[in-house]
Amino acid sequence: MILTVLSMKYLKSPTSTKIALRENNPSKLLEKSRLMSNIDWMRKEKLKSKSSGNTSVRASIQGLGKSCSPVYIGGSTVPCGIGTNTSQRACDHLRCIACDFWVESYDDYRWDKSCDYLFFRNNMPEFHKLKTKLVKKTGTRAYACQCSWRTVEELTDLQTDHQLRWVCGKH
Repeated sequence: MILTVLSMKYLKSPTSTKIALRENNPSKLLEKSRLMSNIDWMRKEKLKSKSSGNTSVRASIQGLGKSCSPVYIGGSTVPCGIGTNTSQRACDHLRCIACDFWVESYDDYRWDKSCDYLFFRNNMPEFHKLKTKLVKKTGTRAYACQCSWRTVEELTDLQTDHQLRWVCGKH
């Protein structure tokens, strides 16, 4: 009797239950019943994970697509992140609109005076090639794309440097 109740609960159609009972095969009926209860349990778990996961997905989507305003660069003592007037952080997602390269930055390094346009054009973004012109200096941060480069010690608003064509590439 218990087996019949279980089978009726977890088997999709009453026909399959009747066939299993007619065949008088309780083990087959029990196997189907267990399979269906497992499927039912997995569906419930999937729904739980979706509903609890939605809030974290929604929160992470809200964090995407934010831009720095104003856009800052700074030395290695300046924290990186989304820069605002109240939270002055160096942007770590800079993109150059002149050469369409991501801007690389290297903490506690400065660019050697002998750096030129061709050096960056040929070696960007491979660090093992760039390190030949990087000099260790605590507190500085070396920035470069394929067409421009800067060594910065203090927090600097990019609006004050009209030669750089760097923008926040969104966080």
